[in-house]
Amino acid sequence: MLAPSVDAEAGRFVIIVAGEASADLHGANLVKALHRRDPGLEFCGIGGRAMERAGVRLIASSSEMAVVGLTEVLGRVRSILGAAGRLKSLLRTRRPALLILIDYPDFNIHMAGVAKRLDVPVLYYISPQVWAWRSGRVRKIARRVDRMAVILPFEEAFYRKRGMRVDYVGHPLMDALPATVDREAVAARLRVDPERCVVGLLPGSRREEIRNLLPVMIRAMERLSTEYPGLLGLLPLAPTISPELVRSFVRASGVEIRVFRENVHAVLSLCRAALVASGTATLDTAAMGVPMVVVYRVSPLSYRVARMVVRVSHISLVNLVAGEGAVPELIQESVTPRRLASELGLLLGDPSARRIMKDRLARVRARLGRGGASERTAEIAMEMMRDRASSPAAS
Repeated sequence: MLAPSVDAEAGRFVIIVAGEASADLHGANLVKALHRRDPGLEFCGIGGRAMERAGVRLIASSSEMAVVGLTEVLGRVRSILGAAGRLKSLLRTRRPALLILIDYPDFNIHMAGVAKRLDVPVLYYISPQVWAWRSGRVRKIARRVDRMAVILPFEEAFYRKRGMRVDYVGHPLMDALPATVDREAVAARLRVDPERCVVGLLPGSRREEIRNLLPVMIRAMERLSTEYPGLLGLLPLAPTISPELVRSFVRASGVEIRVFRENVHAVLSLCRAALVASGTATLDTAAMGVPMVVVYRVSPLSYRVARMVVRVSHISLVNLVAGEGAVPELIQESVTPRRLASELGLLLGDPSARRIMKDRLARVRARLGRGGASERTAEIAMEMMRDRASSPAAS
């Protein structure tokens, strides 16, 4: 049963901020869930095409704000500062019923402080990884955020221990994950011979990641193509990435690579293994049961800083959820064509290695929980808006 709508006198204006491609999809699903509860809600904020299609009026695009590493931020400073200025102005002039923040930590934690000073309630959906690095940020979050909706099982205890109001809602990728995939239908639609040796290439959703990772992924594929003559790479394009950027690398490839603006789960259903940039895509790949090699490479300065502050033993979400090294991680100088080809070749050619990894990935999928994260988060958001409408300060 859906919760009752927010009282009209309280206002139905909501600001939502998603600064990454993956957050755009989760934000869109949350907006749809909120509209099912109250069709009169008005949404404005930062996101991508999915949020815009869901009815959010965008004041900035997430494609102009997605960055990885410290030095990579410099090229986007103007876009990020411009978006921050417009968002602050909107918070001051409209005083929304709720500010919903999705991941994108430094920007969003700052905006939470602005909202707090304006007495605008803040819901943080998809926690920054403060348990992994720069843990001091949790004190700012505790002061500025009214409620956390977290998506990884261990995050609930982390925030509760620090006195915050927190709910574990499950992982939103389970909402997007199809119950079944008709592999033959996907192969026919994409014109892929399902008998070929197919490898998924997921080099990330940011331009810097593409430039850092895709060339070395392609060279690793080229090294393996002599051992696997029918080797085929499938690259599902993130919505934040232009086809031209990717094709500039693919055109020079000595192995066949096809680029699709296609659902990542459909593409992964055809893959025997995958090379995946560290990030949310590792969980998508794990949920589909596809053996993978995780890669991570940023600028030398960004990496040196990260080495000083990161406090976890694994960099990939799939290994953090697993609580072990379920999949190999190649980091920085280890990201070479030879190393990628060696690890990928093991997954393609060793049945025992494949079976062990697939068993580990099945356990990761089970830990991600059932679907319904968007619905549960929408209930929390509606409760927060009703509480605000009924509070003395709102009258």
